Amino acid sequence: MRYPKLLSFTLRFIAVVQIVLGLAFLIAPDATGHMFGLAPAPDWTRWMFGMMAARFLGFGYGMLLAARDPDGSVSWIKAMIGIQAIDWVVTLYYVASGAVTLAQVSTASFLPVIFIIVLLSNFPQKNKAAGAPT
Repeated sequence: MRYPKLLSFTLRFIAVVQIVLGLAFLIAPDATGHMFGLAPAPDWTRWMFGMMAARFLGFGYGMLLAARDPDGSVSWIKAMIGIQAIDWVVTLYYVASGAVTLAQVSTASFLPVIFIIVLLSNFPQKNKAAGAPT
C-alpha cells in the first residue's frame, strides 16, 4: 500500500540525518567520532571523513529533491535503498566482529531496515491511467 505523505516524510527525515552527519564529519570529525564513542583515529581519517561528508551532503540534497517529487526521483530513491542495505550489512558485520558495539552504532542497527521497508512499500508507481510514461 502506498502512503505518499509517509514517503515524503521519510525522505525528508533521511535527508536531515544525511545532512547532519555530513556537516558533523566535515566540520568536527574528531568530536563526531568521540560522540560515537570511537577511539581517536589517525590524522589521515579526517581526509576520508571529509570525502564521506561530501557524499552524505550530496545524498541529503538528493533526498530533499526526492521528497518534493518522489515520482520523478525514482533513481534517488533506489540509490538510497541500496545505501541503506549496505549500511545495515556493514553495521551488522562490524558489530558481530567486535570492532564496534551496539551502543556505538546506535540507530544504524535498525534505522536502515525501517527506511528500506518504508521506501520499498511506498515506492513511487507510475500512473498508467493518466498516461504517464513507463
